[in-house]
Amino acid sequence: MISLPESFLAMPRWWTEGGEWLRGLPAAVERQCREWDLSVVGAVAHGSNALVVPVSRGADEFVLRMSPPGSEVAEQVWALNWWAGRGMAQLHDADVEAGAMLLERLSTPLTTRPIDEAVAVLGQLMRRLAVPAPEDARSTADIVTTRSAELEPQWERLGRPFDAAILREALAVAPSETTSTLAVNGDFHSGQVLAGHREQWLTVDPVLFRGDIEYDLGRVLWWDLDKMDDIVRYFDIAVTEAALDRDRARDWVLWRTVDYWLWGLGAGLTEDPVRCARLVTALGS
Repeated sequence: MISLPESFLAMPRWWTEGGEWLRGLPAAVERQCREWDLSVVGAVAHGSNALVVPVSRGADEFVLRMSPPGSEVAEQVWALNWWAGRGMAQLHDADVEAGAMLLERLSTPLTTRPIDEAVAVLGQLMRRLAVPAPEDARSTADIVTTRSAELEPQWERLGRPFDAAILREALAVAPSETTSTLAVNGDFHSGQVLAGHREQWLTVDPVLFRGDIEYDLGRVLWWDLDKMDDIVRYFDIAVTEAALDRDRARDWVLWRTVDYWLWGLGAGLTEDPVRCARLVTALGS
């Protein structure tokens, strides 16, 4: 059986859930390999919520992705099937009840590239993924409307952790309406992009929404913020490469950053709220 990396076992998600699933994971990988006639051919890797195992079947190379079964797996399978390999890892098979996906083998992560290149690639992929979305995908405008109603009460519960003017501006510019019907990846950053063969860079672990593709530009920035010497310059690179409206993009970054700032404080995060403060300050003028 495979061994689980200590770095995977230490991920924040497992602080409060998933213990039983983790204990059974090596055996689950073995069962899935038997089911799909796969051989493990390399060291396991992981993200924050899933284990990734290099596997082969004859001459064909894949990765076996295992994560806790549930609605997240079903939604990800749906998203991968919708994008069907356009700017996205190809899904070859799935067992939602087992939390298993058989995916195209990718290679070098985008995080290994210089930050200027990484941000440009992310902007290009935002536009590459912008195909017409399914009508039943959740609207980014609906997400904003629902979450905006929660921001001020959460800010109060957390002891008013930042200036009220920041909260007021985020609520004032909240993009609660959209005319866009394009597909949006709602979990997008450099850690989710790897080098491919069919296309130079491909995205993994998508969340499919419909609406403004600027939705996760804030995450693109705060994820790599410590590498950025001039935050506004990198914001402009992403806006240019994705062909976005700059003012609309700034509104999205401000709203999403305040949203994540409060979520992070509520979850007990320490580093990301500091990054959020820096990002809001940089784009505040």
